[in-house]
Amino acid sequence: MFYSLATRGYLTLMNRHICVTLGGLLLAVLTMGPYCLLLFTTSVVFVPLVSFVEPAHVHSWIFGLQMCWQTFWHFYIQYQQYWVQEPTDPRLFLAMSALMLLSQRVTSVSMDLQDANVTGSFKRSSRDETPSLVPLLSYTLYFPALLGGPLCPFNTYISFMEQISITPPPSPLFILPLKLLRVLALIALKYLLTSVLLSSSLRSSSTDGSPGLLWIWVFSLVLRLNYYAHWKMSECLNNAMGLGFSGRGPSGEALWDGLSDGDAWEIESSAHISAFARRWNATTAAWLRRLVFQRCRRTRLLATFAFSALWHGLHPGQVMGFLGWAVAVLADHRLHARFGLRSRTPGREALFTCLSWAYTQIVIAWVVVVTELRSFEAASALAATHVALFPLASVVILFIL
Repeated sequence: MFYSLATRGYLTLMNRHICVTLGGLLLAVLTMGPYCLLLFTTSVVFVPLVSFVEPAHVHSWIFGLQMCWQTFWHFYIQYQQYWVQEPTDPRLFLAMSALMLLSQRVTSVSMDLQDANVTGSFKRSSRDETPSLVPLLSYTLYFPALLGGPLCPFNTYISFMEQISITPPPSPLFILPLKLLRVLALIALKYLLTSVLLSSSLRSSSTDGSPGLLWIWVFSLVLRLNYYAHWKMSECLNNAMGLGFSGRGPSGEALWDGLSDGDAWEIESSAHISAFARRWNATTAAWLRRLVFQRCRRTRLLATFAFSALWHGLHPGQVMGFLGWAVAVLADHRLHARFGLRSRTPGREALFTCLSWAYTQIVIAWVVVVTELRSFEAASALAATHVALFPLASVVILFIL
């Protein structure tokens, strides 16, 4: 509806910003209940900071306050789960997920301001232009990305809102059915693998009753399929609004891959742990690279994964998972630098790629499972299985090479 009204000229620029903001407010209230105040508090603090703090210092203020606010609620959830052992309201989990995405958007804007990389119309203050506060508010709360991302750059969002009535993107109705079929295929595959997990033959794959290597790998794949389906649905929602159009291909077809958190097949076919890390949740990975990796002088990789654990909530399993992933990426770099050049013949290169892909899959399976289960008890139980030998091998490779 927004795409149709905006492209046909029924909505002015101010009305477009108001529509997406009201949609975000309504969506937050209906899905999060009283916990929607977590998001509204960030927006209320963010807009005045951008207006009154100098661009050279605005990022430090926004980044510091937002991470303190988000971390407080992460620790509150841990207090409920581990200390008083009370069930956490699912609406709070949903609000925290949206707050994490909101942290990406506000810090992305603050970095743009610090780097003097904001669109020209954003600075205008004449009567004929939209006030600068309104685009900021609509960017923080626009409904297509409120619950699922992907992270859209501020300049891209502002340019889209200004140009949709002048040079509108082609109708997304032709690409949406195809993408929705992919979502259904991902969900069907997830349920198929879930039924395989529940089979008695696969569950009893080890003598001591603990899950075997194959069971853990399939379980991690089910968890990853949840993410792939969610990312593709979020991508569809942004496309339906008109966001994500990236031009036309060689044969003139419309390309709608401008906003995406990753393709399942491309991610799963990665034969390098480092490549998997770059492709997994692509917009978040790019945000972490810009926010932490490019700003650190020493131990940049460890600092990036450590901050990712903080951003996710600092649960014991998450700390173990992300730090183990960082060590695996470092070991992966050294392993391929040492042996990758030696596999010149096609046969050796194919064998090395297959072994590297299998090793990547097992290490990522450990990372995903220990991160998703979160608790220290679950992480300890996983450490007693054979799959824990593979991240341990990364530590050994890192020291030897």
